Amino acid sequence: MKSHLRSRLAVGAMLIFFSWVLTSSAVPAADAISGVVRDAIGPVAGATVRIQATSQAVTTDGQGRFTVHGLPLDQPVMLTAWAPGYYIAGSVPYLPGSDGVELVLVPHASSDNPAYQWLSALASAGEQGNCQNCHADPASPDSMLPFDEWVKDAHGLSAQNPRFLTMYTGTDLAGNQSPPTRYGYNRDYGSFPLPPDLSQPYYGPGYRLDFPATAGNCAACHAPAGAVDAPYGTDPTQLSGVATEGVACDFCHKVWDVRLDPATGTPYENMPGVLSFEFRRPPEGHQFFAGPFDDVAPGEDTYSPLQTRSQFCAPCHFGVFWGTVIYNSFGEWLASPYSDPATGRTCQDCHMPARGATHFARPERGGLERDPAGIFSHLMPGAADQALLQNTAELRLAAEYQGDLITVTVAVANTLAGHHIPTDSPLRQIFLSVAATGAQGQALALQAGPVLPQWAGDLAGLPGVYFAKLLQELWTEVQPTGAYWVPTRIVEDTRLPALATHTSAYVFAVPEGRNRGEITVEARLIFRRAYDSLRQWKGWVAPDILMESAIIRIP
Repeated sequence: MKSHLRSRLAVGAMLIFFSWVLTSSAVPAADAISGVVRDAIGPVAGATVRIQATSQAVTTDGQGRFTVHGLPLDQPVMLTAWAPGYYIAGSVPYLPGSDGVELVLVPHASSDNPAYQWLSALASAGEQGNCQNCHADPASPDSMLPFDEWVKDAHGLSAQNPRFLTMYTGTDLAGNQSPPTRYGYNRDYGSFPLPPDLSQPYYGPGYRLDFPATAGNCAACHAPAGAVDAPYGTDPTQLSGVATEGVACDFCHKVWDVRLDPATGTPYENMPGVLSFEFRRPPEGHQFFAGPFDDVAPGEDTYSPLQTRSQFCAPCHFGVFWGTVIYNSFGEWLASPYSDPATGRTCQDCHMPARGATHFARPERGGLERDPAGIFSHLMPGAADQALLQNTAELRLAAEYQGDLITVTVAVANTLAGHHIPTDSPLRQIFLSVAATGAQGQALALQAGPVLPQWAGDLAGLPGVYFAKLLQELWTEVQPTGAYWVPTRIVEDTRLPALATHTSAYVFAVPEGRNRGEITVEARLIFRRAYDSLRQWKGWVAPDILMESAIIRIP
């Protein structure tokens, strides 16, 4: 009985074996390529095999085998292969009808190498791998290649941003420095900071005025390549080499993971910037670049889905100081409908949108033509981009007579930002300014409705409302303040969350009755990068940006 059972099992095994042989050795169709993906040990299951620079791809089976169908006859195609933990392999031409193709994957390092020296993006550094060598087009001033966009972007300039540096040093653009922070003394609390003496020359606040003996953690986001080994001890005014390149190319493409608090989905409060990134800096003699494509080969490149996810941005767009959440565009996105993976949008969708580029490297440097929809822009527009701001909010204006009065209603909607507006830096404000004028151009008197506060500078006292996060320094009670490196509290947050609408109403008196000519009502939505007083102290050139406007004329 046992012998008979063994015979039946042996026959079954032989049938399975011959079935596999026939399947694996069968000549593929004329429009197909078959083969196997393996590493030094054996077949690799679940690997992605792609016709390079196309959307046509298949996944290897449990034995690492693959077949790609539907290929053009008699035209060679370039095959690539990738699997998690490996560099991308391939970029070798094969003719349809080929069988027994073998794509060999090489694993990349599974740990970080802190001794790695960051690679400059600039060709002037004289190394073969400098990004500018391949990802720039010196012949085209309107180039959409990554390097040419990055050098114009705020991330590429973050370490040299004059607003950032003058806030760090407590100087104006001319180098004049405010006096050091003054201190009082209380026997119960000891020494405590005093407000600045505005009767003396003053050039605005500065981190080094309050903490002259420490470097702080500002460089952890503004100069991460320089701060990676000393996030609390890197002075942004003493940078050199790649550290001066801001959020450098090599830095971003060495990011492998982001450490997030599983309870909140945001970074841990005490881990700003580089402290929340996990890197894969390669061992000596090797290179490593992670990116959003799984077919960049040959070379020591790999695919990272993190590059297309909002979590990639979280470490530098979430910041807590002294227990107060200051920067929170990532957290605001996370709490909004935009974070819904089925219906929402990522940070990259809005801030790295496809602009129509067909290559991300020059053709003579190996750049392949690709679907423009899959190439991310590296301009990364933000708070300084007029076009982005003007495509963020919607303004709706209505007005009607009520006797000898005109009632104006204005609705401001955050229609296209996946976070609050304005977001991140507490220096920013958005003002809604409303005005009504008579037929002769005379301003109509406001009878009821909100007006803009004194700190609005040249807009103070005008009918309108503001959208801002207002901070007050705990010890000096200075408010509003941008010196969030000292203990502060949020005294008011009127910003507009994603998809929210704010409505305000205003009543104006009509001079000499309602039939005295045409009345004009105008509403303007104005973005301001910094408080008016701060702009003046620092000497910053930061013009207001008109986001939206609306006019109604009433006969």
